[in-house]
Amino acid sequence: MPESRARQRLAEEAARIILEEGVRDYGLAKRKAADHLGMTGRREMPANTEIENAVLERNRLFASAETQREYRDRLRAAALVMERLASLEPRLVGPLLLGILEPQPVINLHGFAETVEEVIFLLGDMGIQCRSGDRHYRGGSGTRVPFLSFRGPDGLDVELTVFPANGIRQAPPSPVDGRPMRRLGLAAVQELIAEVEASLERAD
Repeated sequence: MPESRARQRLAEEAARIILEEGVRDYGLAKRKAADHLGMTGRREMPANTEIENAVLERNRLFASAETQREYRDRLRAAALVMERLASLEPRLVGPLLLGILEPQPVINLHGFAETVEEVIFLLGDMGIQCRSGDRHYRGGSGTRVPFLSFRGPDGLDVELTVFPANGIRQAPPSPVDGRPMRRLGLAAVQELIAEVEASLERAD
């Protein structure tokens, strides 16, 4: 099989694994795809950007009115959380921003505060219990950033990564291509919801 076609098949299979099995690690998805296709001996693996493109294409091909409504509802849930946490100037990031519906949905947000403790107190005052962890971002000094996970509207999980207050100026590198991650503020998320609703109205 030509190398380019093999890369394409690996990217498509990795995309299927990401969307159907909920695998978030692109490296793991590539290895699983290679195992499934019996291509473990191949040196030429698709780049993360190729896999992301395949994910978006597969997502587009299998889109329906039902999935569009589900996407809108998840965006509405994200917007509600962002409204409640407005003091943290939250930004939507991750698969939901791209229009990807994961089988185990998580609303990924970036928030900004002087300390993670003040965010924990803020959530506590709202009656929200959370668990804490930290996430490693490549690039620069390889910073580890704390995150808080909790249950949001409609039973959706929320992961809020807490950056220093001045972290709003520079997004961390994307694990896909190393460029600054895309972030959407509340107004942009509301615009996205309006676009999805308009698309649904045209389809009716």
